[in-house]
Amino acid sequence: MSTAKATGPQAPVAAHRGHGTTAATHEHHGTFAPGHDATEADLAKAPGHWVLARMGKRVLRPGGLELTRRMIEALGIGPEHHVVEFAPGLGGTAAMVLDHKPKSYTGIDRDATVVERLQATLGGPGRRFLTGQAAGTDLPPASADRVYGEAMLTMHADHRKQEIIREAHRLLRPGGLYAIHELGLQPDTLPAARKATVQRDLATAIRVNARPLTAHEWQALLEAEGFTVLWVGQSPMRLLEPGRMIADEGLAGALRITWNILRNPAARQRVQDMRHVFQRHRASMNAVAIVAARS
Repeated sequence: MSTAKATGPQAPVAAHRGHGTTAATHEHHGTFAPGHDATEADLAKAPGHWVLARMGKRVLRPGGLELTRRMIEALGIGPEHHVVEFAPGLGGTAAMVLDHKPKSYTGIDRDATVVERLQATLGGPGRRFLTGQAAGTDLPPASADRVYGEAMLTMHADHRKQEIIREAHRLLRPGGLYAIHELGLQPDTLPAARKATVQRDLATAIRVNARPLTAHEWQALLEAEGFTVLWVGQSPMRLLEPGRMIADEGLAGALRITWNILRNPAARQRVQDMRHVFQRHRASMNAVAIVAARS
């Protein structure tokens, strides 16, 4: 278990506020370093979210901004609530949550550089970013009213998913709410062989051993750790489709990302590979958000 610790300010990350969610993947796959010049070798072997971030994509949640907004609404964050976020990444969802003026906010990310940037851009009275692990934050038990994490549990094996969910349960007061926003499989009756094919193709395309679950399986995982599911939201997995790109990034942002991809052959190949897999399995993949109460 790692000890959560605060770090000092550093140069801010550009344009967090007002742009919604970004990748919460530092918890398991390393840092997107804005100052680092990516080589073709980097782009060929890096996790897919890292490649997309290098091209300027800021919203990397499977359900996009729309599902994140619905999740935050279902959490009902108010000025009386103490909030914890696992793996805030570049801080897009954190900025949205902070607009609700919670009593306190704590973001836990394992990457100290990420923490420093977020502390510089979003930190302040009652707002802190700490270095630590989602599976073991070292924050006091029963100290939070709301805990959430997005696009991170999918990247872990089931036993690691359980450890992170268990930590959320430990942090929450009785009746507190935990929210997730993850990659899903559909329908709930999807055959095991089909699941294995989707997981294999995803792993090949995004260079991460992603393990999405059906909505029923996500709910069962939460219930097994002492949560009662209150709300489930689902949406299509359209991360790289033009309509979703414009909705999430704005027209100018979508055009900028497209231009960056077209100028970079290695990135273009990676993005094409990912998009082909997403399209091939679009009938079997979706995005799932859940809000559950601690018993």
